[in-house]
Amino acid sequence: MTVYAWRGRNARGESVQGQIDAPSEGAVADQLMAISVAPVHIAPVVTATDSGADNWLARMNRKPLVAEDILTFSRQMYTLNKAGVPILRAFAGLQASASKPAMADMLKDIRSSLDQGRELSAGMARHTDAFGAFYISMVKVGEMTGRLTEVFLRLAEHIEFERDVRERIKQAMRYPMFVLIAMAIAIVILNIFVIPVFAKVFEGFHTELPIITRGLLGFSAWMLAWWPLLIAGLIGAVVLVRGYLKTPEGRYRWDARKLKLPIVGDIVLKATLARFARSFALSSQSGVPLVQALTVVSQTVDNAFIGSRIEQMRDGIERGDSISRCAAATGVFTPVVLQMINVGEETGELDNLLFEIADMYERETDYAIKGLSAAIEPILLAVIGALVLLLALGVFMPLWSMGQAAMGKG
Repeated sequence: MTVYAWRGRNARGESVQGQIDAPSEGAVADQLMAISVAPVHIAPVVTATDSGADNWLARMNRKPLVAEDILTFSRQMYTLNKAGVPILRAFAGLQASASKPAMADMLKDIRSSLDQGRELSAGMARHTDAFGAFYISMVKVGEMTGRLTEVFLRLAEHIEFERDVRERIKQAMRYPMFVLIAMAIAIVILNIFVIPVFAKVFEGFHTELPIITRGLLGFSAWMLAWWPLLIAGLIGAVVLVRGYLKTPEGRYRWDARKLKLPIVGDIVLKATLARFARSFALSSQSGVPLVQALTVVSQTVDNAFIGSRIEQMRDGIERGDSISRCAAATGVFTPVVLQMINVGEETGELDNLLFEIADMYERETDYAIKGLSAAIEPILLAVIGALVLLLALGVFMPLWSMGQAAMGKG
């Protein structure tokens, strides 16, 4: 295909322009008319050969796809499918209007797969880093059941919920992280610039210093003498920990430990179970077989420990056990949720009750996130108070003793 540069006017009469890959100028005109753009000028693009350094720099500066891009794509596909726009024409229009080169390239690749007769889910499967296994599986189910429009709407709502949860957690953790970083910087400055000055003053005392003061002076001297080794050790520890967490065993252990952390562990558990309930409900309501739905959901909860418990549910269901009994055996659901699953299984309304479970966990997650900062602030104040008290006792007690001795009271 050839890259064509075009100029035209949209439905409001505004001048617009861009580039499109197409076999001919007529194909470009058809694509523009499909998105309500009247073409004014169409010409092939003459590209100059870029150097390797320029290509490398362009790749480095290219913005990657994020969840917001997939959310926008899902809502656009829902609108276009609902309006009855053919899928090839829909992808051509989205590619022409894409603002990110990475999104335009991905849409171009998917459109090429569609041109070759492949299914939409097969084209998306070439970009699992952008869409994920759950998204692709849901699109495949939508193709099989003829409910692709509804699937895109549900996926958009699902992505929006996960994005909102992440944003609320980041917002709640912003203040504590800022305080911790400020404390770390303050400790470094004190040990490098402040305590060494007091060390020179204390040398003239010719007396035994308090144990707290000796500890502070020793730690400051150690940091000044071994700071290169300290930085290298910190970097090495970060690299080793990140490498271990990428292994299946390391991720499983960390995900299990995360659920037991004070304050945040309960939030992580509720958010993960809300994601499980909504994903399971979406899969089941879309017609995905129960075992296949649990297999896909176990890969999308973003927690290896909870994922293993979901796989345990799947294995139990394959052996013929009921969903409620298998859910109880996992040990991660509350009695209220287990009762709702049992009622849903008996009445055939499991999908609706799963959505209610998801809503319940989402409300509890939202409430817990709102109280996260309030729960962490007393701990931060206690830590800051302990550090200030330690520095005050270690630095000012010798000065106080010296002042008392000078006044004849020591």
